[in-house]
Order: sequence, then structure tokens, then C-alpha cells
Amino acid sequence: MSEPTLSMARPITLLQPARLEIGAGAVARIAQWAAPYSRVFVVAMAPTMGFVERIGLSGTVETFIDLPPEPDLPAVAAVLAAARAFRPDLVIGLGGGSVMDVAKLIAVLWDSEQSVIDIVGSGKVNGRRTALAQVPTTSGTGSEAGIRALVTNPDTLAKLAVESPFMLADIAVLDPELTYSVPAAVTAATGVDALAHCVEAFTNIKAHPLIDGYASQGIALVGRYLARAVADGTDTEARSGMMLASYYGGICLGPVNTAGGHALAYPLGTRLKLPHGLANAIIFPHVLAFNAEVRPEKTGAVASALGLTGTADVASILAGSLAYCQGLGIDMQLSSHGAQQADLSAWAEEAFAIKRLIDNNPRPLGIADILSIYQAAF
Repeated sequence: MSEPTLSMARPITLLQPARLEIGAGAVARIAQWAAPYSRVFVVAMAPTMGFVERIGLSGTVETFIDLPPEPDLPAVAAVLAAARAFRPDLVIGLGGGSVMDVAKLIAVLWDSEQSVIDIVGSGKVNGRRTALAQVPTTSGTGSEAGIRALVTNPDTLAKLAVESPFMLADIAVLDPELTYSVPAAVTAATGVDALAHCVEAFTNIKAHPLIDGYASQGIALVGRYLARAVADGTDTEARSGMMLASYYGGICLGPVNTAGGHALAYPLGTRLKLPHGLANAIIFPHVLAFNAEVRPEKTGAVASALGLTGTADVASILAGSLAYCQGLGIDMQLSSHGAQQADLSAWAEEAFAIKRLIDNNPRPLGIADILSIYQAAF
């Protein structure tokens, strides 16, 4: 089956942070940029709190670290309360994707009468008067590059998505030295998450030649550097390559977004409490293979970038990409992570309901298809 011709005429909007600092030691450059701001509110987590001192911020600094790995509405409300009491003129997200997502929400909401529920969806944020800096300490989500934030509704366990250009960072800092201490297992899972962002955008029904450029570069960087970063966490070149791959993945999320893979991963995060990167890594080979017949050339390009051997047929793509993830040390069986066969049908219905992503998939994904993927991953 031939792949569809992409239309250069389809209008897209590409937004990126106004300033990007990248390279070993780049975190030290924030202090000078942040000098005009007298009250700095840092959203972090316990493992990243030590980096606050390394930045060398002047003025009054308050650091909030009491965040769960997958923040929900009450967690964000607690951060908002602290920020409103502090009244910052600069918010810094210092951590992984969840931390940076919360920082975005704080930057637009602390001095506003709007709540998180008020701004769920696209374009509902009234504005922002607070500067925002994003400093990732993992290489996976690419949240520093984009204008989206996800937060869990504890009543339904659904992921609520907020999208607004007002959540775009004024500065993003990619310093590979901040990722040296990330464990190998986390490096592997978040790296496959970055890969999934690029691949899902690359094969998406909304794919665009401009975004294909970023996506294909991101895929190539993962193929070149992820295994090295897993093997040696202090390999600066590999860590830098993965930070850039993650950033490119984040760029892809704005104009194109992810597709079926992420829709299937979300119930695994909310129901099994799996880290976002691990959930996406488990699903990644199955959706790559599922979509292969309608995106043969692009799937072949992905396989080549990852060094997968064998033919480009569906079975070989599945076997090769599974072996690739397993070679990074990722346990790819849902049953090993607490899943029960009896849960899979309900999760399939939940994933199918995430229409904003399911509808982007290049091959239609029905509930039976999703259940089949979950069973294959079990």
C-alpha cells in the first residue's frame, strides 16, 4: 500500500520557546537571564531539588517539591495555593514532563481567577503575566518545547489536556549534565517515549513535511544515542543527543501531536500507575507494527534508524522493535507490571475514548484492535 501524499498547503502553526540554551553546563546561564526577576517559584521534585542551588538564582526563591509522579487536580491545587501565597514573577519547571506541565499551569493560573477545569481544551487560557523557564532533567517528554499540559482527574482517572500558547516557555535549557544521575531503566523508558513522540507524529494522519524533518532527526538521534546513554549515564554526547531528540519530539506534539500509541499508554499510567515513559515503551512496538501496512516507507525508515534487521513485514517489525526495547533492559510484559487479563477490556474502552489521539492514527483503531494489542503486550 502506498503512503498518502503530504500536502504542503495544509496550514500549521509551529511555536517554540523564545530562547533555547543547550549544552553541558548550560543551566548556569539561567541565572543571568533570570536576574531581573525578584521572586522565583521553582516547581521540582526531591531528586531535582539539588539543581536549584547549581542555577545560582538571585532574589527570593521558593521551591515546591511535594508532587506525585503523575500529578492530579488536587496536587496542582496544592502547588497553586503555594504559588499564590508566594506571588512569583518567574516560574521555573525543573524536572521531568509532569513537573514542567505543572509549571506551565502555575505560570498561567496563579494570578488568574481561572481554574484548571476552566482551561481544559485548546485556547481557553486568558493570558499570562509571569515569566516561565523550563529545565528538563530527563530526556523523554519534550514538555519544555510545547504548549500542552496534562493533569489527571482523580474521579475518572482520565488525562485532562490543556493547550495554550500562553504556556510556551520564555527560555528552555537543555543541559545533559542534569541527566547524568537518571537511572538506566528510566533513561531507557523515557528515551522510548521521546522516540514514540517522533514516530507517532511522523506516521500521523496529520503529518506535515516540516514536522517530519524534526521527527526524523529525533528518531535518528534515538537510534544513535539511546543505547549509549543507557549503558553509560555520564556519556555527555549521548545524553546531549537524547535531550535534543526529546526536544524534537516536543516540537512534534504541537502542530501534529501523538496518535494511537499514546492513547493506549494512558490507561496503563492511570490504572497501573506506570511511569508515562514505561507505559509508552511497552505499547510502542505493537502500534508501530499495527500501523506498518499503511505507512510502509516511514516504518521502514524508523526500523533503519533503530538498526533493526530483517524484512519490513509486520511480524518482523514487531519482533525487531520488541527486541530493541528489551535490549535496553525494559520489561515489555504488562503482566510483569501488575496487569490482570480481566482489566484489559475496560482499558481498551478507555483508550478508544481518547479521540483526540485515536483519530490521529493512520490505521483505524477500534476497541477490538486495542484489546488485541493489550493482549499481545500482556
